[in-house]
Amino acid sequence: QVQLQETGPGLVEPSQTLSLSCTVSGGSITTNYYYWSWIRQPPGKGLEWMGAITYNGETYYSPSFESRTSISRDTSKNQFTLQLNSVTPEDTAVYYCATGPRSTIGLVRPTFSDFASWGQGTQVTVSS
Repeated sequence: QVQLQETGPGLVEPSQTLSLSCTVSGGSITTNYYYWSWIRQPPGKGLEWMGAITYNGETYYSPSFESRTSISRDTSKNQFTLQLNSVTPEDTAVYYCATGPRSTIGLVRPTFSDFASWGQGTQVTVSS
């Protein structure tokens, strides 16, 4: 069973860059046909798929986030990372990393059941 764990700051100031890492255990991020996503849930709203990196390093982004988001990976650490630039208070949310099949790429209204495994989520608050 693949397990994921998000790490990062709980508080970020407006206009700064949010950086979160997801460490994977029980499986490799380079295993064929695994897709590794970042999803967030703002308070009182549904899940938002932000982007993903594939088993071979390709990246996909939601149009809503593409201009200020970057996803990368460190295969030596079995980690993948989200960077979100120029954050505002509207970026306050619980951020999750998750893995799922190709069909999870670009989901407009993702649900927990769409993905095979999730991290526990990490609360990020954007405030001065």
